Amino acid sequence: MIKKQAFPFVFVSLNYLFGQGFWGSGFPEEKIKYRPRNYVCYKTETPILIDGKLNDIGWSKTEWTESFVDIEGSLKPDPYLDTKAKMTWDDNYFYFCAYMEDPHVWATITARDAVIFKDNDFEIFLDPDGDTHNYYELEVNAFGTEWDLLLLKPYHDADKVVIDSWDIPGLLTKVHVDGTINNPSDRDKGWSIEIAIPWKAFISNFRSNNPPKDGDQWKVNFSRVHWDTEIKDGKYLKTDTPEFNWVWSPQGLIYMHMPQFWGLVQFSNKAPGKEKVSFVESKIDRVKWSLRQVYYRERNYFFRNNRYTASLKALNLMEKPVEGVPWPPEIVLTPSGWEASLIWNSNLVIIRKDGKVWVK
Repeated sequence: MIKKQAFPFVFVSLNYLFGQGFWGSGFPEEKIKYRPRNYVCYKTETPILIDGKLNDIGWSKTEWTESFVDIEGSLKPDPYLDTKAKMTWDDNYFYFCAYMEDPHVWATITARDAVIFKDNDFEIFLDPDGDTHNYYELEVNAFGTEWDLLLLKPYHDADKVVIDSWDIPGLLTKVHVDGTINNPSDRDKGWSIEIAIPWKAFISNFRSNNPPKDGDQWKVNFSRVHWDTEIKDGKYLKTDTPEFNWVWSPQGLIYMHMPQFWGLVQFSNKAPGKEKVSFVESKIDRVKWSLRQVYYRERNYFFRNNRYTASLKALNLMEKPVEGVPWPPEIVLTPSGWEASLIWNSNLVIIRKDGKVWVK
């Protein structure tokens, strides 16, 4: 468990927490194509009662996401247990729910802000402005125990990046078990969860605390961590096999902290079930993805040569990585590293050494 301190922010070291292993080394480029999943999030006319049971009128006409897939996408088999989620919103909250098939529901962790993914859990990742920095993570197990985090950067872009002592103000969560918990003598159907995050929680991400506008798009992903278990002495025990990571929008790596791979959620002012709203493909997300290729290649070039380069030829990026985007970018070496930019719709889109990408 990561213990909280008395001062406002606790920065958690990457190496202490996870030891992921790609800083200071060559960075793994993506193994899957640019194809983020998408979802239209309609505005509920009735507030959601957070009880974990998913039987609210507000959910009844709201569509499920696609079934979750392995975190590596098509590189691995589909999950053997189904997981789906829904989203809706009103003027006060961003609502989520999920249902997870599970014949053996169990949990052990009861301390808030412990490392919840050591149990089976459900996780939400949110990057409202899509710059891959200052994003949110929430993990909840079948006991309803929460771990909420604010990440200043992905782990691979710095060492101490997590504000672990940050709590989502006004957070509401509730779990419902369709069966019994920690009872190996029976067979369960699964467990469900409802979550409400108030808009005021997002002010630390340099956004106003107002709800999004009609048509706004956020980077969002979900993850379900599932451990195989065996029964010993009437109790569930985790086996020695690695955990499964099942997600909504695949990452291509066993690593959730690459927000560029997350799905896109488009907010609509329409009520669910009344008028179909089409998802509008995000051109700006494609531009950001293209610039991300410069980021990958610069990191790996530096690892091999101990310096950065402004040469697209040296980076093997003479051809555009994604169709429908302007190319080539301008790369400028700076005292702190480099910046690369593209002009899109008269706006300058920039990415820099630490991976932050934004529209100027």
